[in-house]
Formats: sequence, structure tokens, C-alpha cells
Amino acid sequence: MTIGTRLFTWMKGALVGADEFGNRYFKERRDVSGRRERRWVLYDGEAEASRVPPEWHAWLHHTVAAAPLGDRPRRPWQLAHEPNLTGSPLAYRPPGHEFAGARRARATGDYEPWRPD
Repeated sequence: MTIGTRLFTWMKGALVGADEFGNRYFKERRDVSGRRERRWVLYDGEAEASRVPPEWHAWLHHTVAAAPLGDRPRRPWQLAHEPNLTGSPLAYRPPGHEFAGARRARATGDYEPWRPD
């Protein structure tokens, strides 16, 4: 984050909450008539938008009015949030990918290519 963001947050921001990744969420202290309230996040570490969990994303984009509470139970079908790992060593590499050994499983013989008559 830049010095300008820190100053703006210090002067005009009110802390709303934090998530499990250490990101802190703010809104503007005073309401300005005729305008939606400003909401923003200060990342803990690298500024990567995919590190914002869905419930906080909804609050940041004014999809929901109230900030998420940390004590809300997760439903059994909900998975824990994972940031986008594309471009990192932990990214998914399908079998046969160059970085995953570059060996594809052999065909089983049940494949017949289409040939025009």
C-alpha cells in the first residue's frame, strides 16, 4: 500500500473488520450526501484481489449492506476460501503438463479418430 492510502485511511477510514488472511476492511467515517459510502481493503502482504473471501467481496461491492460477522457458521457444502494460485509453484498442473513431468497417460485403445469417408 502506498503512503497516500495509509494517510487516507488514517484520516477518513473507520475499521469495519478483518478476515482470516489478515486483510483489514474500512469504510469512510462520514457519509457524504448523494454518494455511496466508500469501502476499501488494506491487504496483509501482497495486494492480490483473489485473497478477498466472497463474503467480504460482496460487502466491498455493495452487494450486501452489512459487513460479514466472523462467527457465522459455514454450511457443509461450503469450502474454505483459497486465493488464485495461477502463476505460482502451487498452481494446478494437469497430467502431461511440461512442469509436471511432461508424460501423458497412454491411450487405452478405446479411442477411434474420426476419418472422413
